[in-house]
Formats: sequence, structure tokens, C-alpha cells
Amino acid sequence: MTDAVVCVDVGSTFTKALLVDLTSADVLATAQRPTFATSDVMDAVEGCRADLAEADPRALDAEVLACSSAGGGLRVAVVGHEALVTAEAGRRVALSSGGKVVGVVATAGRVPEDALEEVLGHTTPDGVDLVLLTGGTDGGNREAVVAAARALAASAFDGPVVVAGNVEAHDDIATILAGQPHVLADNAVPRIGVLAPESARAAVRAQFLQHVIAGKGLSERGAELARLVQGPTPDIVLAGVELLAHGIDEERPGIGDVVVVDVGGATTDVYSVVTLDAERSDDGLAHEVVAPTSATRTVEADLGMRESAGLPPSYVPSTEAEYDADEDIARTAAETAVRRHAGRSRVVVSPDGRVVERTGVDLREVALVIGSGGVLRHGRPGVAERVLGSLVTTDDPEGWQLPERARIVVDGQYLLAAVGLLSQRHPDIAYRLARSLATVST
Repeated sequence: MTDAVVCVDVGSTFTKALLVDLTSADVLATAQRPTFATSDVMDAVEGCRADLAEADPRALDAEVLACSSAGGGLRVAVVGHEALVTAEAGRRVALSSGGKVVGVVATAGRVPEDALEEVLGHTTPDGVDLVLLTGGTDGGNREAVVAAARALAASAFDGPVVVAGNVEAHDDIATILAGQPHVLADNAVPRIGVLAPESARAAVRAQFLQHVIAGKGLSERGAELARLVQGPTPDIVLAGVELLAHGIDEERPGIGDVVVVDVGGATTDVYSVVTLDAERSDDGLAHEVVAPTSATRTVEADLGMRESAGLPPSYVPSTEAEYDADEDIARTAAETAVRRHAGRSRVVVSPDGRVVERTGVDLREVALVIGSGGVLRHGRPGVAERVLGSLVTTDDPEGWQLPERARIVVDGQYLLAAVGLLSQRHPDIAYRLARSLATVST
């Protein structure tokens, strides 16, 4: 191994790679190859590595760390007890784990006969990679999650299951699911008003690496690919955003609240890491039955730059009018996605009097808005301000909780994925790389 590392993001359309110096934290070279120009995604990975080696020969012997959203990424079905509590908690855990939630079943004590069949892929073209099973608080109702486990075992789904419900049901569920891969994680909702996603998030990542990457047929060298991949790309990116926001320790502090807007061809994803400050709700905030978490990801599947606009993924604007139209689409996608993520703050009348009701993630104290996606990386000068500028405002008449004083930058080198990949093995390099992104000028 050399004093450099190759960080690779294997995307559904393009594979991107960076060569990072493990001494200076500099990006030494970048490369990009079409992921499915051949039938084997490892060809794209090796192609990127060869391109990096032309700039710096150390790339040939460097350690490779990768994340992947190829082949549709991680498609998760959530099965929970109540739609507003455990099913919603499961949905949030799946999203923060890097999954694309393709269906949610709220059993309410029983599993509808056709609900599982529908959500497990019989009416969706790509099916389901993993099921996240939730239900019941610790010490509470255990029958619902056990019944859901029985229904899963009786279904045609034989993929991995992550159980994140009432821990007192673990023994029964382990017996029921003995015939298929499963992990018993800590309860995502140990009690009402608490969301504890860490254990389930780690379990989802482990199952993704063990069963999904190896089982998607992405490469004839599936074992080699699985060895390189550290997790789903969205999960790795969220880890990078968390490091940027929180830092590592007192000597390496974070920059504070951050939001990332990734305007992609199929979806627009929003990541945020915010400080959960009780003082922000001293004006009468109505408490949620599923508590908010510091790190949040939302996926808007109806806001893709190409799919939602009826354009082929390969479309590239070439005239000023086409660039104008592309920016209009991107601005609409970004504004809509961030508003859905942020929610509103408004005064309502309740039995206790006038209170402030909030939904979503309060982004008002965000220090930095980071834009991502080809439309921002390859656009005309000033594209970031034209697409994302309206997201920073102190006067929103509709009460959207948007950033009030944030600076806007563009992640032009896919640094956040690299930061997330490096955060465990090379935390200081990851931190320095993240801080370099925070100083980018647009």
C-alpha cells in the first residue's frame, strides 16, 4: 500500500473516483467512467483506477474504498405496527441507512393479505433487497411484530431482514426467521417519543454488504466488489455530512448545521445534520411521537432532472436556451425537495392555547448549503446561486424553515462520498478533506 487512497463511488450511471494523499489530504487526481458501458461494474472501477494512475502512479497500488448505488442501490421495504410511530420510524431509519424506501406496511396488529405481496415486489419492477421489521416499544406489545415476522416467513421473500422492534420478541422472531438471513438489532423506537436508529442503521449496512452487493450480479468478480464496498452511497455520504457538521473532537470541531441538496437524474436527495436544541421549541412546539434525529435524509423520487422531466439520462444541454431550461428544472427540484425536508413552522390553536406547530427538519440555523449533482458540477458560471439561492431566506411568508444565513458551495469533486469512506480508517484525513469543502468558493 502507498501513502494514497482511491475513493470510488459506483453510481448507477457513472463511476467516480478520487486519489487522495494520506499525508496532505490533497486530491491528487479525479476520474469518471460510465458504470454500465460494459456488463461488469468492476471494469468501470478498474478503468477509473487506470485513469488516476496516469496522473499519479501511486493509484495502482493504493488502497481502494468504495460505496455503491449501482443496480438501483438498496431497495428497502418497511413493515411496522402503527403508521405514525413504528412504521414511520422504520422509514426514517431506512432512509438514513442509505436505502430507497419502496413500500411501507403498517400492520396495526395484523398483516393485510395483499399488502406484503405488493410491497415485496410483485407489483414493483425492481423488487425489494431488504425488509426492515419494526413494531412495539420495549416491554410493550410484542404480538404485532411476531405476527409480521410470521407473515414474512410465509411470503415469497427470502432476502435479508433487519429486525428493529420490541427486543422482548427477539427469541420468537429468531425462531420464525431461522430459514432466512436476518439480524436482530436494537429497537428503533424503544419508547414513545424516542428514535434510536444507530443499531438498525449499522445492521442495514452490514446486510447490504453481505447479501445485496454480492447478490445483484453487478460483477463477475462479486467477492472482490463486495470487499471494496463499504456501504450504500447515501449512507456513506450522510456519514461525511455528519463529520463535516460535528467534527471529531475539540481540536477538530465541526462547522455546525449543514444541508446537502443532491439534484440527480432520477431523484433529488436532501441530507441535513442539525443541532437538536430544546431552546428552539420553548415557544410551544408540539412534540412528535417519533422524535427527530440530528442526521436526516429524504429522497424525492418525483423530482429527478431527467426521469421526471421525460428526458433520457444521457441528455446534456448544448444551447443557452437548453441550459436555461435545465436550471429551471433544477431550481424547481431543489426548492420543492428542501421544502418537503424542512417543513413549516406556524402558529395553531390547540386546547392548550396558541402553540407553534412544526413539521420536518428546522434548517434555519444551517451554516452551509452544499449543492451536488451534474447540473451544478457542469453548469455555467453562477449556476449554484441561480439554482440554490432562493433556499436561503429570512422572509418566507409561508413559514418554511429554510436556512437564513447559509453560505452556498458546490461539491464539485464528490468530496462528501470520499469523506464518508475515509471517516473510519483515516478520520484525520477525512476531517481535513471535509474542511476543504467548507472553504470552497463558488
